[in-house]
Amino acid sequence: MHLDWTALGQVAAVSIGATVAVVVVFALGVLGLARLEGARALRGGTFALGLTQAALCFFACAAVVAYGIYLIVPQFH
Repeated sequence: MHLDWTALGQVAAVSIGATVAVVVVFALGVLGLARLEGARALRGGTFALGLTQAALCFFACAAVVAYGIYLIVPQFH
């Protein structure tokens, strides 16, 4: 049995990189929600930036999850 260690290392590196990227994007979405709540607490602060940031980040996370499900389920191909 022969293992291609280079390919295994590449798959591991890409998996770790993608996981870290999704976690960072999700954390930025939570930061956007925190900004939204902070603006509401100040009564008069604008909360459009926080809401937009949160929406875009959570949409990106949902798109990554949907793409992963697309890749896993063979009926979608």
